[in-house]
Amino acid sequence: MDQLNKIFTKHIDEGRFPGVQWQINIKDETYSGNVGYNNIEKKKPVLDNTIYRIWSMTKPVVAVAALQLLEQNRIKLDDLVTKYLPEFSNLKVLKKEHSSIDDVEDLKTNPTIKDLFLHTAGFSYNFLADPIGKQYDEIKLFHSDTTTLEEEIRKLAELPLLNQPKTKWVYSVSMDVLGRILEVVLNDTLQNILQKNIFDPLKMNETKFTIPLDSENRLMQTYEFDQVNSKLHGQKSEPQKIGNYKYPLYEKNYARGGHGLFSTISDYSIFAKMLHTGKSLSDHTILQEKTLNLMSKNALDDYFFPIEIPSIGMVRDEKYVNDLQAYGWGLGCRTLMDPSKNNNLGSKGEFGWAGAASTYFLVDNSKEMTALVMTQVLNGSPELKNDFYKFIYS
Repeated sequence: MDQLNKIFTKHIDEGRFPGVQWQINIKDETYSGNVGYNNIEKKKPVLDNTIYRIWSMTKPVVAVAALQLLEQNRIKLDDLVTKYLPEFSNLKVLKKEHSSIDDVEDLKTNPTIKDLFLHTAGFSYNFLADPIGKQYDEIKLFHSDTTTLEEEIRKLAELPLLNQPKTKWVYSVSMDVLGRILEVVLNDTLQNILQKNIFDPLKMNETKFTIPLDSENRLMQTYEFDQVNSKLHGQKSEPQKIGNYKYPLYEKNYARGGHGLFSTISDYSIFAKMLHTGKSLSDHTILQEKTLNLMSKNALDDYFFPIEIPSIGMVRDEKYVNDLQAYGWGLGCRTLMDPSKNNNLGSKGEFGWAGAASTYFLVDNSKEMTALVMTQVLNGSPELKNDFYKFIYS
């Protein structure tokens, strides 16, 4: 495992990342390491219990909470979003993907719970290169650190969809909508729902939408990577950047369905290992195996492929690689469908997701393996994840 530390140290020495922490669990064996700094300027080293903003690695957690409701027959995949959120009853959709924001038409079909899981509901994201993503940014969707999830979703409901539901896969804020539906069905906050149904039974004591006041010294500083000058800098506020999303430390009313959680690598590893069987280490059932399989099994029809996340400023030059080319999407996660399109690496059915600040995890049931790597760099080089993946599967 010294080889893996050397690989990550090279990335740090080249100025791409402040520090890196990793963990690989194979059956009952755990391998882990950390190199570099939590804070470059203050020379604070990465700790065994460093805390990270995990961004979109929040989504699989919310997906599990929603799948619990599916098991309990509290929601159904074919339920319309409007059954729970009537504020979406007057939705319109752009006539064409690059129409003006006012050039809209009626829905041909209404988005469902399943569409929210699959990112086929027609929503977008503020960092995507389309008119709806731009509009999200202009109305400052999720830019506040004091609004509730309910307030943000009500803002979202006033805007048209980018696409007709079920016509195109677009990575989106749909998991935020699903998180709000959880709140409505259970008549509780998303914070309490995740705490009661996932974090407490799994003893994930470090995973929350806030961090304890005495734990801020364990938080890794967030950086951005300047690809032009190949160096790290502090976060900058620019139009249509994911970094515009507020991510507060102590705001008790703050919760989001698509980002917002803090965690440690050991805590999130507990969650990842649960995804093998649906059970906690103490044999508490979080999800039935049949339901769990819905996360790792592709649920997209052929016409959605290939899936891709075309963010603002992305350049499709000769170096560009669509790292989702080999993947499909289950209920809440990417899932590897074709290793031959993935440099012949990985196991079919390997599933997981990543976060905007360069956190990443996978679950490989065929090898009884979970693997996680964490750092805090927005717009970070994909080579960190790629090198980690190659190390695991080579």
